Amino acid sequence: MPRAVTLIRSASLSDVAEYAYAATAPAESRLIFLAGACPLNDDGSTAAIGDVAGQAAKAVENLRTALADAGAELHDVINTRVLVASNRQEDLVAAWEVVRDAFGDHDVPSTLMGVTVLGYTDQLVEIEAVAAVLDS
Repeated sequence: MPRAVTLIRSASLSDVAEYAYAATAPAESRLIFLAGACPLNDDGSTAAIGDVAGQAAKAVENLRTALADAGAELHDVINTRVLVASNRQEDLVAAWEVVRDAFGDHDVPSTLMGVTVLGYTDQLVEIEAVAAVLDS
């Protein structure tokens, strides 16, 4: 199945970043704007309390589910924003490594941010995403 998302790398910018700097999708693609994927279990409780990497993994799992329900998958994501409730760079990196590994070679343009607090009790990670698909 052809993909709508094209990742763009810039030879003019640092190659230190572990993601493409930009992405495009054709005008005929259907955009999917996802609410932030949270590390919530089926019963609504927060998963992996105190564990940034564990919460990132659960948030990715929930992101995959939301994408599937919208007719998409991780390779259809055109942009992400990863929010981590911490002022410690190590925590941001721990969350990022989980997200980066989940996306594999689809190194989607992303923003990684430390924030003061997130919406659910004991929540440390949230992943926002936009996807684009070509409907047949």
